[in-house]
Amino acid sequence: MGMEMDKSTRLVPIDQFRGFAILLMILSNFLMGVAGLPAWMKHARDVGLTAVDLVAPFFIFAIALAYPLSWRRRLQREGATRAAEHFFERYMAIAGIGFIMTTIWVPVEDTSWGEPWGVLQAIGAAGLVTLAVIAFKPIWRCLLGLAMLGTYQYLLDNYWLENVRGASHGGIRGALSWGAMLILGTALAGLYHAGGKRRWLFPLAGAACMAAGAAMAPWVPISKERVSASYVLVSLGASALVFAGFDFASERPRFRSSVLSAWGRNPLLLYILHFFLLGVFVLPVVPWWYAEAPWWLTIAQATALAGVLSAIALFLQKKNWYFSL
Repeated sequence: MGMEMDKSTRLVPIDQFRGFAILLMILSNFLMGVAGLPAWMKHARDVGLTAVDLVAPFFIFAIALAYPLSWRRRLQREGATRAAEHFFERYMAIAGIGFIMTTIWVPVEDTSWGEPWGVLQAIGAAGLVTLAVIAFKPIWRCLLGLAMLGTYQYLLDNYWLENVRGASHGGIRGALSWGAMLILGTALAGLYHAGGKRRWLFPLAGAACMAAGAAMAPWVPISKERVSASYVLVSLGASALVFAGFDFASERPRFRSSVLSAWGRNPLLLYILHFFLLGVFVLPVVPWWYAEAPWWLTIAQATALAGVLSAIALFLQKKNWYFSL
């Protein structure tokens, strides 16, 4: 990972949405170890859906929005072979960082996890799966993503259920479903990037994804633990609609957030840094300080965590630096 000057023209709504997603990921990680919080502020246990269950899909969708653009730029500048090598190295590095962070953090956080697997490993694996089809047209990516999702659901129902439920983010088997989510996200992104009248199809397609996932729910339960097909479609549709809100707001300067844009420019660095800052709250073996903290202390700590990372993000933005793989 290197530090570079950001000389490219950035898409403000994508930066802001990415920043929003990574901020929510960090806050949900902080709240995960706090007892006494309402159920909607934590992941659903097996079947069900909470607001927190949508956080990882938001970030997956932020990647999906940028993936085709980044691929085309690399393809035009360096050719197919070098572009593929770059994306392969990028997502292998993300997965590798995830394995390192999981090895450090899980013994402190939760020794009940089965596989050494976390969100960065899921993102890395999804990125590698998407690389195999990113050169195809959006319609073909959509069909291949749906086929992959259907295959995963069949394997989940018949062979994988207990293994997937026993692993964070579905483990290595769940990576097939996260990969399908990212592939389908790049297909939706194709509508957004098409511009003109076709862009209006983007929120409609997002709403259709949500409706399809909800319609499947009686037969295919919505579950982040299972990374079920219904969960993928509902969360993908929700991500598209939330991003459409950011896109709408970005056209009105008074609704733009420089803080979220700053977060969106250095998401991986901020995510890595937050693990070290979490140690301030998690490592002291004092129940009232973190696990059993009163609500006012939890709010103060979460605000401090977000504030420190926001200051770092704004400093990097002021210097026009970003860290990339």
